[in-house]
Amino acid sequence: MKNGHITQKIGFSALFGCMLITMFFLGAIIYFTVVRGIGAISWGFLTQVPRSGMTEGGVAPAIVGTLYLTAGSILFALPLGLACAIYLCEYSPRGFFVNIIRMSINNLAGVPSVVFGLFGLAVFVKFMKFGISILSGSLTLGILVLPIIISATQEALMAVPHSLREASLALGASKWETIRKIVLPSALPGILTGVILSIGRVAGETAPILFTAATFYSRRYPDSVFSEVMALPYHIYALMTEGTHPEKQTAIAYGCALILMVLVLGVSAIAVYIRQRQRIQNA
Repeated sequence: MKNGHITQKIGFSALFGCMLITMFFLGAIIYFTVVRGIGAISWGFLTQVPRSGMTEGGVAPAIVGTLYLTAGSILFALPLGLACAIYLCEYSPRGFFVNIIRMSINNLAGVPSVVFGLFGLAVFVKFMKFGISILSGSLTLGILVLPIIISATQEALMAVPHSLREASLALGASKWETIRKIVLPSALPGILTGVILSIGRVAGETAPILFTAATFYSRRYPDSVFSEVMALPYHIYALMTEGTHPEKQTAIAYGCALILMVLVLGVSAIAVYIRQRQRIQNA
């Protein structure tokens, strides 16, 4: 018993140490980004278009482009991923074929993002002739996060007690009514977790939009889904690798990184609030 208690204390200490290391690196990244980027932030930086070869002005088109691409990808991936997860958990017969599909979805989540970018270039840009556009980029990013949404939704659906389904069916509800009115509301916090992870993933991706949506420099805002756009991740990459005035452009790049981090954290905070509120209502 004594040895077991010692082993438990060692295990808890190791877990606590891992948590402290993780929090340290997270705090260091946030601190470093804020310190290097806060000097570039101003009202003009947030609302103006870039000027003088991206050494002056602001990054408003990149902010708008990032929001468009993120919203478009989630609008495409969420309904599709939700429908796929509902079918796999509630309707599909158990068997070898379904297990292969689930394993394939999990493996797809590990595919490098540049592969998705090449896929989007071949299918959406070239084959479907959408061109370098918001639509091509959103569809590519949507496919990129589709495995995340499907996996998170499946886990959330499977966590709903089977007794709730049986009680609903016993009261005369159809299977679809049970899923829509009982299962989905109970699983909503877990589904929102997948959405939060997806938002963070698509907002920071560079490789997929490099081939499908992003432009190096633009003074205009997009006026349709077929417009090419500036985006914060690609803008940071361009400033740090292809600029001719590194002193000025490095400061702007850190300012873009800070804006991107705040945008992701802000959208994620809203989703977390909705998730927590739904959990309280379901309790």
